[in-house]
Amino acid sequence: MKRIAVKVGSNVLTRPDGTLDVTRMSAIVDQLAALHKRGMEVILVSSGAVASGRSEIKMNHTLDEVSSRQLYSAIGQAKLMGKYYTMFREHSIICGQVLTTKEGLDKADHYSNQQNCMEVMLKERVIPIINENDTLSITELMFTDNDELSGIMAEMMGVDLLILLSNIDGIYNGNPLDPKSRVIRKVLSASDDMTQYIQAGKSAFGRGGMVTKSRIAHSVADKGIPVIIANGRHEDIILKLIDYPEDTVCTRFEPSNI
Repeated sequence: MKRIAVKVGSNVLTRPDGTLDVTRMSAIVDQLAALHKRGMEVILVSSGAVASGRSEIKMNHTLDEVSSRQLYSAIGQAKLMGKYYTMFREHSIICGQVLTTKEGLDKADHYSNQQNCMEVMLKERVIPIINENDTLSITELMFTDNDELSGIMAEMMGVDLLILLSNIDGIYNGNPLDPKSRVIRKVLSASDDMTQYIQAGKSAFGRGGMVTKSRIAHSVADKGIPVIIANGRHEDIILKLIDYPEDTVCTRFEPSNI
């Protein structure tokens, strides 16, 4: 395995009070750094900018939803990247920011430019950290969430594996709160309809939910790229998924061409 993409959701990076979970963030960086040092090319799609910015500024008046999202993301993205840059530098690794928009990627030249930029970064052993540019992306111009963005990036960069980290272990065959429910370990094709098992809803701090993750995972797997949904709060989860795939609880969408 040469190139992987890892998407980290807001519910992994955010504490219950809405502040950035720096300890969890550091643990994820440590794992990605370990893979990087093995010679792997690592792409990180990271949520958390809006949640991060929300905890930095206190206002005595109310902004509309669009304005508040733009403000929080502008502040939070700078904070988020600053943390990532410092943490990766502790491993003697350079990271770089890639902000993108759905509207931009719909244009062939923008798509090609971003693809070329990231190829150069990976060639030079720089870890791209990708997020949607929430200062520009509003309402109908937004990705559904960063799950959708990570799927596009996985296909664009031809990764060998896409890992979607959330705050639950995978897709369950019942209510995740029911002790009788079990994680579905493998999904073999798009004909395996997961929606019957998934409860609609979204994360507390992000826009996405398991329905979106399942849809994106199916789509990416249909392009020949395996996708894993796993719990980003478990210790060393990324390394365990790579080193002990059969022993690590997750839901794996197998590519349709195998």
